[in-house]
Amino acid sequence: MDNKVTFRTFKEGDYETCQNWWRRWWGEEMHVRREILPQDNRCFIIENDEVPVAASFLYVDSSSKIGIITWTISDPDYRESDRGFLLELLISCIEVEAKDVWDVQLFYTVADNKQMERIFRKLDWYIEDSAPTYGCYKVLS
Repeated sequence: MDNKVTFRTFKEGDYETCQNWWRRWWGEEMHVRREILPQDNRCFIIENDEVPVAASFLYVDSSSKIGIITWTISDPDYRESDRGFLLELLISCIEVEAKDVWDVQLFYTVADNKQMERIFRKLDWYIEDSAPTYGCYKVLS
């Protein structure tokens, strides 16, 4: 029996799901506040048989046609063999959506782990190999 894979935008309860995943992966102190995320139509989930597996977020600067994909997160309990494929599909679907709907012409991201680096390489993203990359940010209260 084939699994039904769904790519969709956020619906009620998705932020809380992601918040749980962030806390489980990154610790209690680190989570992304809702007010700094894009609107729901640029917050994306990929599901397998109606079960959320991973999420990512698209920030768009329409004046420069640049998109930033960030805060990519997955369910720490989802350990099926298709996990990497689903993460790759999530990013691929965001690329298509960004180009077709938001007219994005250039993407930027930080691959903050080896799995995501491999996915971005597979999807033909340019990755600067000359120095390590560090994802840095600061929350302004």
